Amino acid sequence: MGTDISRTGVAKAYAAWAPIYDFVFGKVFDPGRQSTIEIANAIGGRILDVGVGTGLSLVDYAPTTRLCGVDISEPMLRKAQERVRTLNLCNVETLCVMDAKHLAFPDGTFDVVVAQYVITAVPDPEATLDDFVRVLKPGGELILVNHIGAESGPRKIFELAFAPLARRLGWRPEFPWGRLVSWAQRHGGVSLLERRPMPPMGHFSLIRYRKM
Repeated sequence: MGTDISRTGVAKAYAAWAPIYDFVFGKVFDPGRQSTIEIANAIGGRILDVGVGTGLSLVDYAPTTRLCGVDISEPMLRKAQERVRTLNLCNVETLCVMDAKHLAFPDGTFDVVVAQYVITAVPDPEATLDDFVRVLKPGGELILVNHIGAESGPRKIFELAFAPLARRLGWRPEFPWGRLVSWAQRHGGVSLLERRPMPPMGHFSLIRYRKM
């Protein structure tokens, strides 16, 4: 659909965000980032951070973890690579440009897949989630932090009105919880472990699935 988001549009939007991303979004998204990384660190092992962006999260992972970071935006990744060099983050194995829907990793590669603020910024969320689960080991965890659209009321009206502009900025604000429920039922190979509201004002959720 012409009104939906596209891969090219997302890449262009986040290339524009790259110079100011840390300043604009750092504090707003910090609670979700920290909560996600705390869970990932407790699991440990090899972790894939999808949508790693400028690498804000990388320094907070435990040094005993092994990290791979991917993002669709090359300008964002250049900032992440600079951060890895400056801070000497030896546990970062690779950072590379990659489409989240087509991850260039073998099946069962990772103990954890982390995707923070990603699902509402990809053209095909369900196929993207499928590939996240594919690269997980059996028993591994998929940890999402994402805006979940309101089911009703003034916030839903605002999200629908804001949607055309949001798509041009690189995401869809009206993403409903029911879409994730339907995906998990169709997939059949994941179980929901947790859904936890996140600041600001519970507009975001931390969502955890385990691969069966």
